[in-house]
Amino acid sequence: TTGPSPDSGSSPTAQSVEDNPDGGCHIYRNGYYGSTIDVVEGILEVNIIQMTSIQMTESQAENSLVDFVVTCQGSLPTDVCTVVSDPTCQVSKSMVCDPIVVTDECLLTIRRAFEEPGTYCINITLGDDTSQALASALISVNGGES
Repeated sequence: TTGPSPDSGSSPTAQSVEDNPDGGCHIYRNGYYGSTIDVVEGILEVNIIQMTSIQMTESQAENSLVDFVVTCQGSLPTDVCTVVSDPTCQVSKSMVCDPIVVTDECLLTIRRAFEEPGTYCINITLGDDTSQALASALISVNGGES
């Protein structure tokens, strides 16, 4: 139970009662408790502001490359994960995570390869030690043009 201490005004105290299964005795504990809460800002928002297809030569046409320009607000991320899924965003096809270094402003370019033409759901997650934020987009990849 908790309640104010009789000699300290409104400071909370804690009292617990435990049953002793052997002798039926009770143990009483009285005392003060304290706690510290650290509030961290975290990554508040992620936005994909541009998607650009990278033009390649005929000999490099195995994979289509797309650059995603991403911004965020709040604390600076330390890693980025990209999940490529089917157009319904239900079936994951691939996941790539990389550590990143963002120094001053949260603006970064993420390059990802797509093995075949089609429509994909892209989830880009930026994270740090205390938070994560996600942005999603649908992208159509047409063999070198997006």
